[in-house]
Amino acid sequence: MRKSIIPQSYEEWRHCIVVECGLDLTSSFIEERISSLQNDRDSHTRQLARLYGQQHLQKVLSWFMQAQKML
Repeated sequence: MRKSIIPQSYEEWRHCIVVECGLDLTSSFIEERISSLQNDRDSHTRQLARLYGQQHLQKVLSWFMQAQKML
């Protein structure tokens, strides 16, 4: 059982995205998210970094990149 509601691993993140949120990790969705997460001017990216820190932002970006490789 997870100790935190914030995913700490790729597997936890993927479960959160696919099962809990019901989102499909399609190629276009992943590409859009990677682009947004690499854009320092994106308001959602800035908010994610402000709320969870730059380190977590980088984890999320790496998880999307990992998901992209698995397509």
